[in-house]
Amino acid sequence: MRLADFIEHQREPVLVQWEAFAATLLPAAARMEPLELRDHAEQILLAIAKDLRTSQTREAQREKSLGRAPAPIDAAETAAQTHALLRARAGFRISELTAEYRALRASVLRLWMDDCAPEAPDLDDIVRFNEAIDQALAESVTFFSAEVEQSRNLLLGMLGHDMRSPLQAIQVTASYLAALNAGERVSDAAGRLVRSGARIQALLDDLTDFNRSKLGLGINVVPADVNLADLFTDELDELRALYPDRQLELRVSGELRGLWDGHRMQQLLQNLVINAIKYGAQDAPVRVEVTGDPMNVRVDVINTGPAIDRATLARVFDPLTRGRDERGQREDSAGSLGLGLFIASEIARAHHGEIQARSDEKDTSFSVSLPRAATPQ
Repeated sequence: MRLADFIEHQREPVLVQWEAFAATLLPAAARMEPLELRDHAEQILLAIAKDLRTSQTREAQREKSLGRAPAPIDAAETAAQTHALLRARAGFRISELTAEYRALRASVLRLWMDDCAPEAPDLDDIVRFNEAIDQALAESVTFFSAEVEQSRNLLLGMLGHDMRSPLQAIQVTASYLAALNAGERVSDAAGRLVRSGARIQALLDDLTDFNRSKLGLGINVVPADVNLADLFTDELDELRALYPDRQLELRVSGELRGLWDGHRMQQLLQNLVINAIKYGAQDAPVRVEVTGDPMNVRVDVINTGPAIDRATLARVFDPLTRGRDERGQREDSAGSLGLGLFIASEIARAHHGEIQARSDEKDTSFSVSLPRAATPQ
């Protein structure tokens, strides 16, 4: 019997084995009913049988092997994709999801070969079946991973939101203690609370922006008519107070007024300058050069120090990525989520701008190009 016919006529023994194996995937399967354990197994098997009966050219076979099988015409999702979503929501791990397909492959082939004996099974059916299983597995893994990432981002977003109220209470209380003038020890303790609260607030802000981007919402911007020369002067004054041992230079030229979100522009500059301070030579200034022309404004943040290697430079704007400082040491993660450059790039993108990085043995620069009056995304 050809494999497609065997799957259609003898699918119940296969489903029994699927259900029995799924029941061993604890703890997720502990509270699941038999129908939940089987889930979309029958639809997956019937889709495989249909695929086996479908004529396939060598080119189509090659496309499928590269993960480019045609999407179903009559459904928004395949059975394998829906199965992955339900397994993810039931608490399965991705290793357990892939184990189901491994067990399914073994069950079908073993039962079919026993049914074919003493005749040899059709080799082309075996090849086509393995291709179909691999395709279903690829679809499942892709949807499973997307669902897990979406759930993780939602959880982090809710966590960041719920932490703001107790943090605000801590900050208000600390400010109240600092204003009491109740002695040096109380004032010092209150000052430490205020500074620590500000650091936590900055981390939560970064986490919120990161989650908005990962959820497809993008960085929230509110454009207004602003002058970047004034905004950047104020921001660098604050950074000089935070880093009194570092030299920060600002050079401006041309017209620097435009429609941008002023707070976000300061955040963009702050992230780039702090990055330059962390990784640049301690005895060399960080230079900020802002130049305006009739259509765009260009912001360059330049530091002297070791060149960034090509591999790191290629992913320098990826989230949760950290480089090495001027001594070649990996950046200490305390007080940082590795999101500064990612958020800077998202702010530029939200204003229809772009950001680029360049590095050589002389210096490293991050250059932002901003349209003067583009409608923000």
